[in-house]
Amino acid sequence: MADKSHILIVEDDLDLSEMLNAYFRVQGYEVQTAAWGEDAVRLTQEEPPDLVVLDIRLPDIDGYEVCRRVRQHRRTQDVPIIFLTEKRDRVDKLTGLELGVVDYITKPFDIQELRLRVRNALQRARQTSVLNPVTNMPEGQLVEEKLGALLLSDENWSVLLMTIVGLDGFRELYGFVASDDVLRAVSLMMNNAVREFGSDTDFIGHLAPHDFIIITNQDHVVPIRERIETRLRESMAYFYPLKDRDKAKQAMEENRLKLVIGQVGHTSGPFDDLKALKQAVLDSHEDKD
Repeated sequence: MADKSHILIVEDDLDLSEMLNAYFRVQGYEVQTAAWGEDAVRLTQEEPPDLVVLDIRLPDIDGYEVCRRVRQHRRTQDVPIIFLTEKRDRVDKLTGLELGVVDYITKPFDIQELRLRVRNALQRARQTSVLNPVTNMPEGQLVEEKLGALLLSDENWSVLLMTIVGLDGFRELYGFVASDDVLRAVSLMMNNAVREFGSDTDFIGHLAPHDFIIITNQDHVVPIRERIETRLRESMAYFYPLKDRDKAKQAMEENRLKLVIGQVGHTSGPFDDLKALKQAVLDSHEDKD
């Protein structure tokens, strides 16, 4: 389920790994395991976890090197890491802290203590992750609070969901800098549209890294949406590096990079809870391909 926190356990002791896997699944977490450092790095890039439990002693590269590589990538640089190790030396702990490890627990350990450390690390991460590092727009708890407030509102509100489709492939071709520029450009278009046609109480944020939401009054939805769509059509070719401008038209015709829009309004409910509202917003896309 999407609401489950995702934990990656990196441990080459298969018995211990299987025990931790089973234990944290029972606690309601989504769990992945890796026995090799290189596999752990690959998994974090394929699907960034919410937290990593990382053994220092691994068969190939050590936990320190895994941590360094995870911290080098923008998508995973803030993922909380808990070192799980037999080492007790103060220097080892300082090395981990210098790499940004949030906690350090030595074997043998109390499983209840580890559970609490994992829970606390996840809670701290959720509390501090309030602004998207690329667009500087609200995400996480702030967005949840704004959506939750709609459940109690009698106003004629509407939520626009705008998803940039194809950005992962775009990033693979042109790199993180170019894909981040696309996110920033789209966020600027949204801010300008809301400033022109919305009100001071409107809200813009991220439901996911490539998913933007705009909470506004029903009367403002159409002009805001039309302005964003128009500006995006006018700007699409400029997202591509200059040397590839000639390929932009073909790329757009093949839908390599496009904006997909969905909408949920006050009259779409009633919604039983925040989860139901979020699901309705996610299901509102006109085109999910």
